[in-house]
Amino acid sequence: MDKPTGTEYVAPWEKAFERVLSPLEEFIHRQTTSGILLMLCAVAALYLANSHWSGAYHHLLETPFSIGFEGFRLAMSLHHWINDGLMTLFFFVVGLELKREILVGELAELRQALLPIIAAFGGMLVPVLIYVAANHRGAAVAGWGVPMATDIAFALGTLALLGRRVPKSLLTFLVALAIVDDLGAVLVIALFYTETINIAALGTAAAMLLLLIALNLGGIRRPLPYILLGVVLWIAMLQSGVHATLAGIFLAFTIPMRPKYDPERLLSHVGAMAEQIKQAYQRDRNIVSNDELRARVQALESGIHRVQAPAQVLEHKMHLPSAYLVIPIFSLANAGIPIDGSALTATVIHPVTVGVAVGLVLGKLLGIAGFAWLAVKLRLCALPRGLNFRHIIGVGLIGGMGFTMSIFIAELGFAHHAHDLLMAKTGILIASLVAGMTGYLWLYLTTRNADE
Repeated sequence: MDKPTGTEYVAPWEKAFERVLSPLEEFIHRQTTSGILLMLCAVAALYLANSHWSGAYHHLLETPFSIGFEGFRLAMSLHHWINDGLMTLFFFVVGLELKREILVGELAELRQALLPIIAAFGGMLVPVLIYVAANHRGAAVAGWGVPMATDIAFALGTLALLGRRVPKSLLTFLVALAIVDDLGAVLVIALFYTETINIAALGTAAAMLLLLIALNLGGIRRPLPYILLGVVLWIAMLQSGVHATLAGIFLAFTIPMRPKYDPERLLSHVGAMAEQIKQAYQRDRNIVSNDELRARVQALESGIHRVQAPAQVLEHKMHLPSAYLVIPIFSLANAGIPIDGSALTATVIHPVTVGVAVGLVLGKLLGIAGFAWLAVKLRLCALPRGLNFRHIIGVGLIGGMGFTMSIFIAELGFAHHAHDLLMAKTGILIASLVAGMTGYLWLYLTTRNADE
């Protein structure tokens, strides 16, 4: 039941105007909640894979599913639909985040962005070197990209548990670092985890991309044309040999970042529009029966929507299904690894497991903290205000939580080597647990609560 409070009707769960969040705060809040949900789904997947439900779990993932019509049909297992189809939405959101950060966010100014860029580069390079040192021959070398990635949801979730012990500038630094990390992972997938190339399909994908760019340059801001061409782009990428999820990145980069109206123009109209709404309200206070009042309010709503950039609106709308639906489903489908107690020692000391786990935990620490230290000592950049190297070491440890992107790259690198894939996933889970716990404890013991 709605409860009247004066002239305002407030539904029990309605808090639309209670708190205003900045884009960064909203991003951190959602990633933190997503990290908790991701963890629960990973635990559920592990349980399913090691219970009497394991047969049904794997059978469900391998169930074939097809869509299409006569003459054109896409047929894949449910597992592939999740990894090649559903994850495209995740990459679409990643692309929108990348575009925003590069144009107007933490990566917009080179001087400000230089430290997280250098730290992220070190955090990708050192883990690769450690992995290759442990796996430099045979099929196992294909997993070199696995320890490169940091899972931003897990990392921000861990920092959030520390509350006011960590300054906001550390969260900002981690977000910028993770965005660069995601960009590096996307480039690695595009350049090194591509099998055979279908030139005709790749040409179709290029044509769709050119059409999407033309829509952007032509001032088209409605999402439907982009979505329709984006679907065709995804199908073409799926057939091309280049991983289909990259269609999400390409589509995101073509969504306009400039709004239809600038805020100054909207402000000049708001005053006059408010007066018109007031006059219409005085004639009839019931908006349901007052057509003029409803029309004026709708016009105001339309103007407010047009003063927001389409890319900004889509990022806001798509973040919820990506964080709370796509990633948890991906976790359920990919984190279920069987644990054989009799072979546990052999699994833990396997070169792929060691390369991934040590690469993520030690490699990320040495790469992020080491490269950041060198950059500051060489005076290429400075630490953000309020941060010291104890904070950077903590981020280096937490950066070892690879999970989502690491599992995704492992699925690509070991698509035809099930045993190595199992070892890689085991290493990712071990590293994520160790990195999260040590990073949290390090920051908890070396920092003080701001309220103390």
